[in-house]
Amino acid sequence: MYEQRVKEAFEERQRHAQAAKSIADKVAEEGREFTAEERTTVETALTEAKAADERWRQAKADRDAYSTVAQFASEVGGPGEPAGSAPQHGGGKSAGGSIGERFVRSAEFVDLLGTAAGGRFGEKQRVQSRPATFKSLVRPARGAKALTTGAGDSSGGALVQPDWRGLQDDFSQFFRPLTLRSLVTQGTTTSDTVEYARVASITNNAAPVAEATTEARPTSGGTAGPLVNATGGGYKPQSTFTMQRKTAVVKTIAHWLAMTKRSISDVAQVQTMVDNFLEAGLEEELEDQMMSGDGTGENFEGLDTISGVQAQAYDTDLLTTARKAVTKIRKIGRAAPTGFVINPTDAERFDLLADGQGRFYFGGPSAAGGANPLWGLPVVQSESVAEGVGYLGDWRQAILWDREESSITATDSHEDFFVRNLVAVLGEMRAAFGVLRPAAFARLDLTAA
Repeated sequence: MYEQRVKEAFEERQRHAQAAKSIADKVAEEGREFTAEERTTVETALTEAKAADERWRQAKADRDAYSTVAQFASEVGGPGEPAGSAPQHGGGKSAGGSIGERFVRSAEFVDLLGTAAGGRFGEKQRVQSRPATFKSLVRPARGAKALTTGAGDSSGGALVQPDWRGLQDDFSQFFRPLTLRSLVTQGTTTSDTVEYARVASITNNAAPVAEATTEARPTSGGTAGPLVNATGGGYKPQSTFTMQRKTAVVKTIAHWLAMTKRSISDVAQVQTMVDNFLEAGLEEELEDQMMSGDGTGENFEGLDTISGVQAQAYDTDLLTTARKAVTKIRKIGRAAPTGFVINPTDAERFDLLADGQGRFYFGGPSAAGGANPLWGLPVVQSESVAEGVGYLGDWRQAILWDREESSITATDSHEDFFVRNLVAVLGEMRAAFGVLRPAAFARLDLTAA
């Protein structure tokens, strides 16, 4: 309803403005003054255009207000919509659909298109959107060319179709599937740094204790020795653990792509490029940082560089090595492992294990289409882990703190883009990563010596 009001008011404003401009252009071309009838018509058209402009602005305000209320209601389960549902239109933070779908529905992008006469940006027209922010999604990653244009089959020209289907090829060969984010604990922060406690070691001395039979107090063990408990004193054993205060600094991950003004007018194409290039690229780099960031500069402290992660050496074969790692997490890490993360090449090695008669141990492809479970635990394939190396752990002990939701911004205010009719579309996110208990993870050597 609100989007329709915005569209109708905008079209009415443009219609009246164009009617007045047509008369003014004709008078200027003929080099004469307005006739009385023309002057009256122009004044009436301008009055109607101003009135429509006011209705357009009010409709946009109503739409944005509704979007905010609906989104709030969906988050708290209010009467406006059931909890978890999403408003159909409006603000950049609306839920529902992919990042690209929400971006092209957002108030920021709708307002940007509203400045394009007839839905197309003129060659000399400025392009500048407000940032539209969204919560990141775990999506299959895809890719795209460095520059999408509106001319030529080698670029985006073949994609600008009369029925607005937009990009048809998802370029899936350029990006890898992303899965690591779904394993770890999801958190949020409103600061640029996150302080948390990391458990370095745990000693559990819990034991049955007999009832006290004496009131005697501990006796001195000498100047250097500890107190000596009296026999029959009923003393309870003390367990210990050591903690480290760690600071995770929020880092910015960002990249951008170039599009022409013609191609950015194609809603379907913009949606596809945001989903298949910008958001996918952010998630791919995020995955690399969570696993192998070295903690220097703007890099996360990744799991591969954190001190205290256990090491599981190659033992006999792949299956034995993986099983011994499960035991190590249980007995030493005092944790319940939730999954393996291994390189796709190593996942293939596991899946192709067979007995002497050529029968696969895992019984063929998994029902889910991914890697088969290993010792009853899910297997996540990720190229963020090097070949010949695997990780097992209680991934609930790793936390990803979102500082800012993913944001998409479009502008021609970059270098000489304005005079070249190009638009920079920027995607960025800010987050921090930390591991609460390194011993809850083990690094597996999957290569025989």
